[in-house]
Amino acid sequence: MLRRLLCLAVVFSCVTPALARDALGTFENWAAFRDSAVPRCYAIAIAEPSTLRRDYQPYADVATWPRQNLRGQVHFRLSRKLAANAPIVLSIGGQRLNLVGGGGDAWAADKRMDAAVVAAMRSASEMTVSARGNDGKGFSNTWKLAGAATAMDAAAIGCAQLR
Repeated sequence: MLRRLLCLAVVFSCVTPALARDALGTFENWAAFRDSAVPRCYAIAIAEPSTLRRDYQPYADVATWPRQNLRGQVHFRLSRKLAANAPIVLSIGGQRLNLVGGGGDAWAADKRMDAAVVAAMRSASEMTVSARGNDGKGFSNTWKLAGAATAMDAAAIGCAQLR
């Protein structure tokens, strides 16, 4: 657990360096942060470890952006650079959802899908994103969801007063 939290801190510091963030808590595999300067709040977790080649450290986050009136925006940083026009599929709670993305990132296609993913995250035990890398080989990243619901709630509460 400590290793995962340290990895999460390192990943996050690389993602948005030099920004002021407040830790809102750690919850099993997930953590929640508030960045009042933007403002935004988010729950975030790193993917399960792998011995396979990675171009990036994969993580998943669910963000709230008060000024844009966005809540529960789902984002995945995947472990590999994506092949152009390759399908990106999220498997969660018995569902298979097609994500959109490019480079090494993937998102829900719209707000309705964001809401469906967040709802599924609250009851599923894990989620997996599968895609094809720019080398043509398939890959997947998996996240354990223990603590995700609490971290998402902490992030939503953390941004309740920010505008």
